[in-house]
Amino acid sequence: IKDTPLIMTECTSLQFVSPFAFEAMQKVDVVRLASLSDPELRLLLPCLVRMALCAPADQSQSWAQDKKLILRLLSGVEAVNSIVALLSVDFHALEQDASKEQQLRHKLGGGSGESILVSQLQHGLTLEFEHSDSPRRLRLVLSELLAIMNKVSESNGEFFFKSSELFESPVYLEEAADVLCILQAGTVLSAKIAVARSRLTATSASWVQAMVFIILVCRGLIKNGERQDEESLGGRRRTDALRFLCKMNPSQALKVRGMVVEECHLPGLGVALTLDHTKNEACEDGVSDLVCFVSGLLLGTNAKVRTWFGTFIRNGQQRKRETSSSVLWQMRRQLLLELMGILPTVRSTRIVEEADVDMEPNVSVYSGLKEEHVVKASALLRLYCALMGIAGLKPTEEEAEQLLQLMTSRPPATPAGVRFVSLSFCMLLAFSTLVSTPEQEQLMVVWLSWMIKEEAYFESTSGVSASFGEMLLLVAMYFHSNQLSAIIDLVCSTLGMKIVIKPSSLSRMKTIFTQEIFTEQVVTAHAVRVPVTSNLSANITGFLPIHCIYQLLRSRSFTKHKVSIKDWIYRQLCETSTPLHPQLLPLIDVYINSILTPASKSNPQATNQPVTEQEILNIFQGVIGGDNIRLNQRFSITAQLLVLYYILSYEEALLANTKTLAAMQRKPKSYSSSLMDQIPIKFLIRQAQGLQQELGGLHSALLRLLATNYPHLCIVDDWICEEEITGTDALLRRMLLTNNAKNHSPKQLQEAFSAVPVNHTQVMQIIEHLTLLSASELIPYAEVLTSNMNQLLNSGVPRRILQTVNKLWMVLNTVMPRRLWVMTVNALQPSIKFVRQQKYTQNDLMIDPLIVLRCDQRVHRCPPLMDITLHMLNGYLLASKAYLSAHLKETAEQDRPSQNNTIGLVGQTDAPEVTREELKNALLAAQDSAAVQILLEICLPTEEEKANGVNPDSLLRNVQSVITTSTPNKGIEEGEDNLLCNLREVQCLICCLLHQMYIADPNIAKLVHFQGYPCELLPLTVAGIPSMHICLDFIPELIAQPELEKQIFAIQLLSHLCIQYALPKSLSVARLAVNVMGTLLTVLTQAKRYAFFMPTLPSLVSFCRAFPPLYEDIMSLLIQIGQVCASDVATQTRDIDPIITRLQQIKEKPSGWSQICKDSSYKNGSRDTGSMDPDVQLCHCIERTVIEIINMSVSGI
Repeated sequence: IKDTPLIMTECTSLQFVSPFAFEAMQKVDVVRLASLSDPELRLLLPCLVRMALCAPADQSQSWAQDKKLILRLLSGVEAVNSIVALLSVDFHALEQDASKEQQLRHKLGGGSGESILVSQLQHGLTLEFEHSDSPRRLRLVLSELLAIMNKVSESNGEFFFKSSELFESPVYLEEAADVLCILQAGTVLSAKIAVARSRLTATSASWVQAMVFIILVCRGLIKNGERQDEESLGGRRRTDALRFLCKMNPSQALKVRGMVVEECHLPGLGVALTLDHTKNEACEDGVSDLVCFVSGLLLGTNAKVRTWFGTFIRNGQQRKRETSSSVLWQMRRQLLLELMGILPTVRSTRIVEEADVDMEPNVSVYSGLKEEHVVKASALLRLYCALMGIAGLKPTEEEAEQLLQLMTSRPPATPAGVRFVSLSFCMLLAFSTLVSTPEQEQLMVVWLSWMIKEEAYFESTSGVSASFGEMLLLVAMYFHSNQLSAIIDLVCSTLGMKIVIKPSSLSRMKTIFTQEIFTEQVVTAHAVRVPVTSNLSANITGFLPIHCIYQLLRSRSFTKHKVSIKDWIYRQLCETSTPLHPQLLPLIDVYINSILTPASKSNPQATNQPVTEQEILNIFQGVIGGDNIRLNQRFSITAQLLVLYYILSYEEALLANTKTLAAMQRKPKSYSSSLMDQIPIKFLIRQAQGLQQELGGLHSALLRLLATNYPHLCIVDDWICEEEITGTDALLRRMLLTNNAKNHSPKQLQEAFSAVPVNHTQVMQIIEHLTLLSASELIPYAEVLTSNMNQLLNSGVPRRILQTVNKLWMVLNTVMPRRLWVMTVNALQPSIKFVRQQKYTQNDLMIDPLIVLRCDQRVHRCPPLMDITLHMLNGYLLASKAYLSAHLKETAEQDRPSQNNTIGLVGQTDAPEVTREELKNALLAAQDSAAVQILLEICLPTEEEKANGVNPDSLLRNVQSVITTSTPNKGIEEGEDNLLCNLREVQCLICCLLHQMYIADPNIAKLVHFQGYPCELLPLTVAGIPSMHICLDFIPELIAQPELEKQIFAIQLLSHLCIQYALPKSLSVARLAVNVMGTLLTVLTQAKRYAFFMPTLPSLVSFCRAFPPLYEDIMSLLIQIGQVCASDVATQTRDIDPIITRLQQIKEKPSGWSQICKDSSYKNGSRDTGSMDPDVQLCHCIERTVIEIINMSVSGI
């Protein structure tokens, strides 16, 4: 093995098969073959001779004619005779001898000189080859090949250099190649010969291979090749061989290059093939294949390929001397030539130094970059960035000079020109080492000044919104705030590659920017004058004015230099569209922070100005009065949603920073409630819901703000109603929409309502048509609908009209709830003669939500309108909570003592705050409980209804009678009568609302039951409110209250709960109640005993019905009560003892008294009721209770 360098000079004189000759041979184009010169034809003789002499598969007449032409070509060539002689050899015997020799070499080793193919050579191999006949020549060449093959097998795949006298002699090379071709075609050892030939290391091996093989061996050569071909002699030989093959057949060059990238082997070959292809295509204006190929390797997504090629670049630079034979040197030279080819001038900074002294000082070294070269220049810049930043290429002085010359050139005002300037600027930031001399630095400063001057012209001419002017401002702001990492991210993002940039390398650029080009005051003043981006959306990429303003707001530059930015932000918010640009929400947030928080504590007034209320109203022009005229809207829905987000975020931030602002003695102005009332918040949120994909996170952010500040606009029932309104049914209704429905005007609806007392048909027809309209189309009819609700309370109005109005109201509630609620509350006020009705405002209703229930009393018996009233009540209760919380935060500092008065009193400053919070909670609890009590009172029948025989718990009793009696049909009929009444429907609606309130805040349920309410409502509330089971948690506490009324109410409530919820917990509470009743029996006076046990004794029946195990305890309690009563009146009433005796007998033998208990006199309690003595009446009540318990137990319940 020799480590001598490869000498290719001997191969340069060899003739290779030209692409023309190869194509002619491939297609068997006899005409082309005839046009070849003798040297070219000589290379193809072995193939042509075999083609002419061997029996062909094609027996056509045309091939016979072509064969004659081939023979005519060969007739004048002397070398044909020797090739014909080679074909006449006995290949079978030759193959057998070759196999034997191969086995012999395998046994004896490669160094053995014995050979079966040839005897001992008298002279050297070349002389023997010259003096031998054709059969012996075949054996000589085959023996040499087998020796090389054996050497390959011993090398374990490693490359080695072996001198071959036969293959290194140019004199015998043609004849040796002829022999190789015949051997490959005539023996089955061709595959093994191919392996040996792929390992040939003689000086002329590449030429020999090119003569024998075409593209078939390429993949094997590449797959078995080195990862870095220029690092070893074998890699360079392999690269040269494949390169010669691809020169012979250029159409396969790109396929071979693809194999190189796929296997990540022989990078020099890939570059060399690309260089050959680049020279052949001769493209001047477009991006060359070399630039595209190398850029794809370094900037592609395959990290393995990127690392492999980067290693090739680094290793190539580490070699001490780089000659022109190096592929890396050829690639760099070609790239430099392409770069210099598009330069607008060859003048450089060095030429400026050497220029004539009389040259005009104003003459610029720049020239305009041609428009057709801009794209290619951008591609070259990105390639050099990748080579230097990713592959670690260190540019030479010449490369750095030409790169700087290209970067500081001035392109035309086109989108590609804007892109080129941005790339050049970022490359200057990334590789500041390109600027090494003061003259080059001055060149860069002049170019940056030109960028600032021409930025507006470029933006207006090119039509590109994201111009390089914003990038300049952004970088200047980052330099001023020392955010070097942000600059590095910006550069990497613009270049489209992740490269390592040391922050220390930006120090000089920072000095230039902050002191020479962009001072902080210049930056802020210039930023305000930058036009806003028209129709700003996420589709506009790059660095925009909004990025610059955002950074300046973050660094508080505007407030520091007293530059107003409010108008710019307002204009930019107005010029927005979908999809939402991701920088808009952060811009609004940082703007709000700059309004509320001063730039420094020393100057608390250094803040930005908020957007005025009039400017906000202008945004919503066309939506406030009604959304049916969308064509008149000046601003997009995106602008309106962004302004809404600004207002809600501003108010939330203002409340959150109240204490901080008060400590700084600042009170920023809050937006008035009248402004908020005019903004259609719910309508905008609904619009945003349909644009969630285009609005990014804006919809979720608005929902968060609404849930915090406007909980009454986030009621779950409303969202469910919206799903029904906007679902499939709505589409079907739209299909049924006729022109008649669209033609009804609000005036016609008003006229129809006016005629309701005499004609119901017209209003019914109109409102039915209105149900086909969308929510936004119904807005103009809202005022007419609400103002005429009072007329619907008159008798005789069909239920269908009421239900349809309720439906229309619910649809309008999805788009304009707050305004609709105010109009409805004012419309449903009781009409009192000679008394002027008060017009309530939104603020009035939030302060006192109970105004909603001060409506016309007829509403309480009109279920469709009562449903609307309850919906408004629930909303205003939620709104009142948010209003009071906000008011508490706004006035948090009003009751706080001064610091001078609280010195030394630890914790005193927090005392008023706690008190105010407790007062607020107490007020809210009183408000909610008052609403519940009023609603429960509404559930009671009026005197008129009682006169008509309406009983509030008749339905429940009828249901019980169905279970307990043997005549269920009668009970069902009675229940149906009550089921169809308005009172029952109103009760159901109220119970649903109370259930929601109890679930939302269980403390309300506890407070209401501690306050108490009429016991007639207990069957209704327990059966109608599913959440009443939570009362089991606090009934023990309620029983423990000292007031007798609360104890009675607790036992009565418990009795109904036990029937409704027969749970283990109910059993334990019922046992506690029985024990408490037994304890109270011993401590109560006669009057209190009568007042307590008369209403609670019937509850014991329910306890026994729900829990039979309590039978013994309850019977003992009843007898005990009777004995106490009997002892008090023993001297006055002689028939008490018999009653006690009967009770004892009933307890001992209840079955014997079952028939007596069924007597009507016992059941009706008609015996001995004439006495007015409380104890006597209590004894009779005890007897009735026992009888009921017995009847219940005997009947199996």
